[in-house]
Parts: sequence; structure tokens; C-alpha cells
Amino acid sequence: MTAMPGRRSRAAKVIALGGVLLAIAAWIAWPLVTSAALLLDLTGTSPAVRSWLPVGRHQVVMESVDAATRHGAIAARRYRPASASGPPILIFPGIHGGGVDEPRLVAMATKLAAAGGDIVTVPLPDLRAYLITERSVDMIEDAIAWASSAYGGRSRRVGVVGVSFAGGLALVAAGRPGVADRMHALFALGAHADLPRVLAYLCGAGAPASLPPPHDYGVVLMLRASLGVVVAEEQRAALDRAIVTFLDASSFDATDRPRAQRLFADARAAEATLPEPARTLMRAVNSRDVPALARVLAPYAEQIGGAPSLSPARSPATQAPVFLLHGDRDSVIPADEADALAAYLRAGGNAHVDVLRTPLITHADAAPAGAADTWRLIRFWARMWKEITE
Repeated sequence: MTAMPGRRSRAAKVIALGGVLLAIAAWIAWPLVTSAALLLDLTGTSPAVRSWLPVGRHQVVMESVDAATRHGAIAARRYRPASASGPPILIFPGIHGGGVDEPRLVAMATKLAAAGGDIVTVPLPDLRAYLITERSVDMIEDAIAWASSAYGGRSRRVGVVGVSFAGGLALVAAGRPGVADRMHALFALGAHADLPRVLAYLCGAGAPASLPPPHDYGVVLMLRASLGVVVAEEQRAALDRAIVTFLDASSFDATDRPRAQRLFADARAAEATLPEPARTLMRAVNSRDVPALARVLAPYAEQIGGAPSLSPARSPATQAPVFLLHGDRDSVIPADEADALAAYLRAGGNAHVDVLRTPLITHADAAPAGAADTWRLIRFWARMWKEITE
């Protein structure tokens, strides 16, 4: 039996309409699909799921570059797609002894470039030396200006990513005159709003019971910054070398375990050579005795970290779009700092603040969580990636 012409016409219209709706749905969903693929690439989780996602990867070209700043050039590295002109994104990693060759930084930059970004990694010298300084804010400001001129094209703008304490310092730099005009957007992962408040948390002072116990790494960072007030001048150099050895070991513990173990042994050996009270302090470092260190350091949080240019919440708010991602159980910079950052930015007139607290990350590492949290992260990432690469 042959269908009537009218029925054929109606069927054709239904099929055409279905095709249009399917195309619209695919267009709407595509940013979420690409974001899911990129997040799976970054975390290395669910390779079977990743294989089903129809999102290709670019070949990546890598080159060493020097980021020009008023305090001297910074050894940086550029990762760009070989077959595409990707949007420029400048990444400032957090406190870590490794430089451009740090394995996790290389892996992250390579995967972002494979997704189409033109990535420039800029490990700040003072953060590599385990120091949070005002000089780093200057360097971030200058590196943004350098990269926007070198890679920003007609818009002369770049995306900016700051991780951990570098995220807070990048927000300070982004609030300086003219810097926001050189940026598409800023993405801060696990950033601080007020440095003395974070230092007080690391010392267990006034922190809500809902926050996780502070990580010993953060307390040891604070000890290094406090040497000028906790030990006599003649003890500082030797204690500082021992602390840096411990921090180097901690930095490489996840990527080079044998090297880390040798450095931890060196830190324990150095402890025995120190006079008191430096020896007691170093014993607390080596034994990861956070309460003992906190009792000594708590009174100095404001003295050590109180300079306005070390805290976004004490500096002018940037008007560039800002995306804040923070792990709910972060034990170095507590997640409450993300809420404080969002409030400070909005109070400063920034109408483009997107914030997500999630159990899917700890401080800057991935963690398992449920489907609802995964979906929220994918949607956040899609919004951020679109804004930072426009």
C-alpha cells in the first residue's frame, strides 16, 4: 500500500524537524562533550569513557621561551597545537620546587594544548623557592603584558590561570591598572583571598571545625617565612637550608619517590647538626608535628603575610571575568577562601564571577566523587574554557 502524498509530506517535515532539533541539541551539548573529554584527559580517569567521546587531540609543538619582567626574564615554556591557531593561555603554577620540566605541569600543559590552547607555563622564581612575595605579583603583571603582546594577536589579550597561592597573587596583579584589559578571563584553582587568614588556619587559629586539619606542607612554608622572628640570626641560614631540603623532598614525593626519600633523609640528618631552638623546630618539621609548629607560628600570621599586595581581598578587585574552582577538603588553602574571593570581587564591582566548590579535587589534585558533582564540574569547565579562550 502506497502512502498518500500528504502523509509523505508530513513525514518528511517531521524528519526534517527532528534533524534540526538533533543538530541544535548537538550544538548545545558539544561544549559539554569537549569539556568532559578534556577533564578526562587531565585526570587520566575513565579511559574507556574517553574513547567513546568524539573529540580529537592536536599534535603539540613545545618550545622554550623567556617571559620578560622588570625583575628579569623567567624561564617559561610554550605548548601550541601544531595544526591550529590556539587561544593564548598563561599558566602560573603554585609553590613547587620544580620548574618548566616538572612532570605534572608538563602533562597538564600538553593536554590543554592538545585540546586547542596555546599554553605558556611560567613557574615564578620565588614560588619555586617556597616564598610568597610581592615581587611575584610584579612578575605576573609583567608576564601578562609580555604574553599579550607576543601571542595575543589582534585582541592583545590572553587567558590567565593561577594555581594555589599563584592564583591569589594573579588576582592581585589582575586588579592593577590596565591588566584586566589584557585578559580574556582569569581562572584560579585553589586560590587564597586573605593570606594572614590562611596562615592562621594553617596554625589552627580560629578555623571552623568544618574545615579539614591543615596540611604539614603549608605550616612548613609558614615556618620558612617566619625565620626572622622565631630563631636568632646566627641560626637562620642552617635552619633555612634544612627546611628547603624538606620542602624539596615534599615537592618531588609524587613524581620521583627515590629522590624524595634521599632528600627526606638529608633533612633528618641536618636536624642533628642544628643548635637549639632550631633543632626542635626542625624535629617538628621532620616528624610533621603541625600542632608544635603552629604554637610557635600562630602569633606571626599578620606580621608575615599582611602586606596588601599579597592578598586579593586587601587589593583592588579586577574587573576581568573570574572563575574560581576550589576543593571542598583543601587542607592547604581552605575552601572558604573561594567564597571570600567571590564576595570580595562582587563587592568590588565585578559582575563576572563564577565559583564552584567541589569534592572532585583536593588542593590541586583530582579526587573521586559522584555523578552530580561531576556534571557540575563539566558545566563549570565548559563556561570557563569558553570565556578564557575567546
